[in-house]
Amino acid sequence: MTTPAFELHRGPFGRLQLLLPGGERHADVVPVRAFPLAAPQEGLSLVGAHGKELVWIERLDALPEAPRALIEEDLAAREVMPVVRRIAAVSGFSMPSTWQVKTDRGPTQLVLKAEEDIRRLGSGRLLIAGNHGLQFIVPDLAALDRPSRKLLERFL
Repeated sequence: MTTPAFELHRGPFGRLQLLLPGGERHADVVPVRAFPLAAPQEGLSLVGAHGKELVWIERLDALPEAPRALIEEDLAAREVMPVVRRIAAVSGFSMPSTWQVKTDRGPTQLVLKAEEDIRRLGSGRLLIAGNHGLQFIVPDLAALDRPSRKLLERFL
């Protein structure tokens, strides 16, 4: 891996701080994904406190471990997108319907108002919009268990 042309560390209040090669320091830096759903590992900006892009990162997974871990921790604290691991039950096959799902954050219930609440993202990925505005992701439709896939097929 190549060494990035910047240094990144946590400041005294837990916020990211950036040191550029010329010695320029920036506090309260925020990582922002360019394509958070379609390509989460590609295209990421480190944005300064005034909303100006300071650094562009082509691929997050190409960074060395230390800065990548700091960026991923910061993103995880702001991006709430539970991963659907299993669909336990669906109240009915007409809309609206109540779904009982198991996610990486535990079991939950969501209400889908219309079939458009399920969107294909490509490469077997799905985005499910819950009734409270929370987005759920299915990273790989083929990786779900057979009963979950059968329930989803009724809506796709």
